[in-house]
Amino acid sequence: MPGRDTYHHGDLRRAIITVAVDVISTDGTAAISLRDLARRAGVSHAAPAHHFGDKAGLLTAIAVEGYEFLADSLQDALNSTPLPLVELGVRYVNFAAEHPAHFEVMYRPDLYHRDDPELLAAKNWTRRVLRAGVAGAPSDAHDTIVEADALAAWSMAHGFATLLRTGNFEEFLDDTTPIELFRRLARRAAPFRDLADDRPTT
Repeated sequence: MPGRDTYHHGDLRRAIITVAVDVISTDGTAAISLRDLARRAGVSHAAPAHHFGDKAGLLTAIAVEGYEFLADSLQDALNSTPLPLVELGVRYVNFAAEHPAHFEVMYRPDLYHRDDPELLAAKNWTRRVLRAGVAGAPSDAHDTIVEADALAAWSMAHGFATLLRTGNFEEFLDDTTPIELFRRLARRAAPFRDLADDRPTT
């Protein structure tokens, strides 16, 4: 563990976020304490407050990072074939499995500063990417039907990811992986089936 005198300004902020993510992954958000994080990171006890203000500020930074990670992954999936919408769902489920701490924080607006400009920008970017994957809609579309379809697709992927993370699919995974199970379910169920059928092939 590097000593506190070896950290550069940006490295210190990164170190605190990394430690916080580790704590949340194992013990949940309730275990977060700025003083404890400082001790774990080997930095001044005042460092977390200096960089994030308070616990909510730290969790806001984690939520921002999570939305950015998710948006980047969803954007990559838009190039997949033949069912990009299903692949968006796959990326979402993978994100929840690979970044459990970010996933836990992102959808708990009671934990962070929900009006933070960086957070709003990251959330909006993620939403635009998701909407772009629904029925081939452009990212700046404002069609209320597209909005509803995107919400339906998100709800299914989020529900699957949450049930998976809480151990509710174990009995269904004897002969398949979580991702293959999701693909099978998504291709049989609305909204993925209906949207995929309507989407032009490329």
